[in-house]
Amino acid sequence: MTTTVPHHLNLVDGEWVDGERRPNGNPARPGEVVSEYAVAGRDTARAAIEAARRAQPGWAGQPIGSRMDILDRIGTTILRRTEELAVLLSREEGKLLSEARGEVTRAGQTFRYYAHQLLQPQGEVYSSTRPRVHAEVRRRPLGVVGIITPWNYPIAIPAWKVAPALAYGNAVVLKPAELVTASAGELARIINESGMPPGVFNLVMGAGRVVGEELLTSTGIDGISFTGGTGTGSHVAQQCLAHGNKRFQLEMGGKNPLVVLDDADLEVAVRCALDGSFFSSGQRCTASSRLIVQAGIHDRFVEALAAAAGALRVGDPLDPLSELGPVVSPEQLSQNLDYVRIGRDEGATVVAGGTHRPDEGQFMRPTLFADARNDMRVAREEIFGPVACVISVDDLDEAISVAGDTEYGLSAGIVTTSLSAAERFKRDARSGIVSVNLPTAGTELHLPFGGTGASNHGPREQGGYARDFYSVPVTCYTGW
Repeated sequence: MTTTVPHHLNLVDGEWVDGERRPNGNPARPGEVVSEYAVAGRDTARAAIEAARRAQPGWAGQPIGSRMDILDRIGTTILRRTEELAVLLSREEGKLLSEARGEVTRAGQTFRYYAHQLLQPQGEVYSSTRPRVHAEVRRRPLGVVGIITPWNYPIAIPAWKVAPALAYGNAVVLKPAELVTASAGELARIINESGMPPGVFNLVMGAGRVVGEELLTSTGIDGISFTGGTGTGSHVAQQCLAHGNKRFQLEMGGKNPLVVLDDADLEVAVRCALDGSFFSSGQRCTASSRLIVQAGIHDRFVEALAAAAGALRVGDPLDPLSELGPVVSPEQLSQNLDYVRIGRDEGATVVAGGTHRPDEGQFMRPTLFADARNDMRVAREEIFGPVACVISVDDLDEAISVAGDTEYGLSAGIVTTSLSAAERFKRDARSGIVSVNLPTAGTELHLPFGGTGASNHGPREQGGYARDFYSVPVTCYTGW
């Protein structure tokens, strides 16, 4: 009996548009096709942009109650389908089912959050310095927004970009990563069936050099919100400036430090490092890839973390006993293993992991380097896999210095029982997110997300701060 493979099409102006079909595989089960997706070309992308331009004024002109109802309906539907969407996400991206459930839940909550953000004040009233003049600041939508999302959070990152864009009256063209088109396709289906007017939300799936470039170079796009690698982010910025001086928002890489001081609770330190460094197979921009450990606790910490990492059960993400799933693709696995070799060649010592199971899917053991220095490539370059290195320091001053010695500045953490050390780290850490006695990989939808340096450009994402990118302030004066 022939089994029909699910497929996902591009969504343009409320219509499903087919194209060349490509398979989307399961990283845990080589040869298993999760779904097929229709590849969009430049013509499809152009049609989506044109549809968004036609639809945006009408969407922005709708009463906020209408927009609020649609966004709330989208979020409610996502939450109702949590288990189904989580299984799909887990199969195509490799995330543990428990983590996938959390991601889908967050996506649904994000749409509901922005639905209710529309009831918050959307402008400000000021006293004018001139007599008989009324001054106010209103907000208008940015216009048509191109959204380019990565593979590591297949539904959460599209949600935290698409939801505020729609809430503040913009039309959207979404280009997801090709590795996770099934999650994006289901999100598009939910949005399309929510009562959303045709053309307000569009989905185009395909290569960045084709579909992505059309979004970057089109004069029909007013802004680009991008999450991905730092090199690609630089290209996005250059293209936006060269083609219509588009507004752009970039969320890029990280090489995040977790500092462990001598006074730390060892159990807490190991738990924070284990979660931050290895969960989600290390495929998080906020992962703790540099563990900066004070000399007095260093040896005990390395021994305990190596043991904990070695005990993690690596297996199929749908198996409830698994604690770590596969990495997302053969290319990612190859890159991770290259860094294991590079670290060894540089003089670091592998004290846990460093191996994979090539015949059983893209599984890699969580890998821990000891004897690392902050000038090594494994300590400076984003690996984006279950790989972390331990760097020994003498005191808090050196720890802060080493933590800040990076081009990135997304997330940083410290484990300590000293209130003064914690407060100083929060003050001095050159990072957009700082955690104390918690993993570095953790965000909440109502709080700003973003970093400094090579990790970020533009306004923060999430919470009320998202309004700064997706809307434009207009200063209005009225005389009488």
